[in-house]
Amino acid sequence: MIVALEQYMQDTAVLKDKLREIAGGLHLEDLEKELSELKEEMNADGFWDNLERSTHVNRRIAAIENKMNHYQSLVSGVDDLGVMVELAQEEDDESMVADIGAEYASLKEKVEALELETLMRGDYDNSNAILSLHAGAGGTEAQDWTQMLYRMYTRYCEHLGFKVKLLDYLEGDEAGIKAVSFEVDGENAYGYLRGEKGVHRLVRISPFDSNARRHTSFSSLDVAPILEDDDNEIEIDMKDVRVDTYHSSGAGGQNVNKTSSAVRMTHFPTGIVVSCQTERDQTQNRATCLRMLKAKLLEIKEREKEQQMADIKGEMKKIEWGSQIRSYVFQPYTMVKDHRTGYETGNIDDVMNGNLDGFTTAYLKMQ
Repeated sequence: MIVALEQYMQDTAVLKDKLREIAGGLHLEDLEKELSELKEEMNADGFWDNLERSTHVNRRIAAIENKMNHYQSLVSGVDDLGVMVELAQEEDDESMVADIGAEYASLKEKVEALELETLMRGDYDNSNAILSLHAGAGGTEAQDWTQMLYRMYTRYCEHLGFKVKLLDYLEGDEAGIKAVSFEVDGENAYGYLRGEKGVHRLVRISPFDSNARRHTSFSSLDVAPILEDDDNEIEIDMKDVRVDTYHSSGAGGQNVNKTSSAVRMTHFPTGIVVSCQTERDQTQNRATCLRMLKAKLLEIKEREKEQQMADIKGEMKKIEWGSQIRSYVFQPYTMVKDHRTGYETGNIDDVMNGNLDGFTTAYLKMQ
């Protein structure tokens, strides 16, 4: 028991050091200053007259206060853990060891999650995101793989407490999904998901092959940040956009099929095509398509910025949107490996059920 308590005392000290490091990453002084300025703005005359601005300020205040309160609660929790360990040592109380272990494990997980948030320093990391999956060549096999990835990402988002809203869905010919787009709403949604952008490779014995041969399939994922409604960074000239309407199909049921409520937008300068069919009202689908188009254009802008930085630094590595980032091997062995970070795991079932924390952490630390 004495050895265990001494180890927990050391572990508690490590958590305290980690929280001090996190405090620097959170820029607490800057957050306090921003919070003070926002509250001062809120108290100004006429603040509530501008609904968009007041909504944005309220959301930002809530986000800052949640982050600061979360940090302070962890500091208090780690301090309390240290007191528990000292008390158990003084009273030589073996019954407290199990409780201390459980509390330490819980705090360690929360501290690691907060540390991950401090690594999100991109311009749009705190934005919501739009994800689009597209099956590669290979017919039914690739379409089934795309459906598996869609399930994996929706479960990962649920694990993070994010809301997922289906935007567009194109069923496969026999099984699976040809393409699917969905919106993810949550704090730092883009920051968590941007590292998933790229081509995902599957190796397995195909359930669609009567000869039980091993197949390799591909599916690509695009991840784009969603700008605030009052953000004018991306301007779209509607003269450059063709808008088509059609009857919805796939997810949504018969109600969305009665009128031409689905909307498809084609942006001529870039060739980007976006579509939305999950709302019954055409106006809502048009508005969603426009948000998707803005997100895609911002995605291109960010890609160009990455390319310019690579040129300035003289980097030889390719920055390609469609480059393969990860392999998922089901047979003859089980492994999921990220080719950018080198992070891998043999627990493929855990990954497919939405546990991507290890991959996210490795990518953000690499960045």
